[in-house]
Amino acid sequence: MITPRDSSPPPLRSSAEQSRGGPDRLGVALFDYVLGLADDALVSAQRMGWWISRSPQLEEDVAMANIGLDQLGQARSLLAYAGQVEGSGRAEDDLAYLRDERDFRNVKLVERDQGDFGVAMARLLIFSAWQAELYAALAHSADPTLAGVAGKAVKEVAYHLDHAHHWVVRLGDGTDESHARMQAALDAEWPWVEELFDGSSVDPDLVTDGVAVDPSTMRDGVLTRVEAAVAEATLTVPQVAPVIGGGRHGLHTEEMGYLLAEMQHLARSHPEAAW
Repeated sequence: MITPRDSSPPPLRSSAEQSRGGPDRLGVALFDYVLGLADDALVSAQRMGWWISRSPQLEEDVAMANIGLDQLGQARSLLAYAGQVEGSGRAEDDLAYLRDERDFRNVKLVERDQGDFGVAMARLLIFSAWQAELYAALAHSADPTLAGVAGKAVKEVAYHLDHAHHWVVRLGDGTDESHARMQAALDAEWPWVEELFDGSSVDPDLVTDGVAVDPSTMRDGVLTRVEAAVAEATLTVPQVAPVIGGGRHGLHTEEMGYLLAEMQHLARSHPEAAW
């Protein structure tokens, strides 16, 4: 995962680096962190793309496509950076298309089927609220690449959040049927929210160095955004137990394998193809 050292003498390391296992360990930690954020965006983009030609109105086809493309752009930038950090020659396509399921580090929230439009909007509300808090913090990261990606993405995610907020309110405060279905969608997504705030997946030294964001510190900001939309939609915040996480460690739902089979089929079938 880390480029082997050459035969020249190793550089001197500070006492802080030595106590923390040195730059190699932090390099691996940074790779894992960036890869997780990239996979979140990549997998969500794949799910959003499913809605093209299936949305309830033509304008929504365009909106969902644009949101998916925004997420894909975030994923590409982060995957390219992850490849640089890793230093083994893997490019963004290699990381997107040639990894197996257990090598993906996305949260489980984004990988599950969202064939119901209410579920898609409930998930987009939650995920974009989380990304809004994440990118707002990462825009001030000590890592200039992460700060640059976040600075652009925070503007995109503001639109995603506004779009989801609009639909959740429209459906929740609509007819009896749309209200019931929107509440059911929110109930279905809520057990997967807790994994977003799992701080154990981020190396604490990256947080201390101002590079990464501790997800556990984002809880209040994210829930404030989500609960505001829920209240306006006359819905109720679900009181349900969280499911077991593990997506950051390569443990995924059954649906992840089917998603990757579809997403990776062309690249794996024609490994020498260029696009």
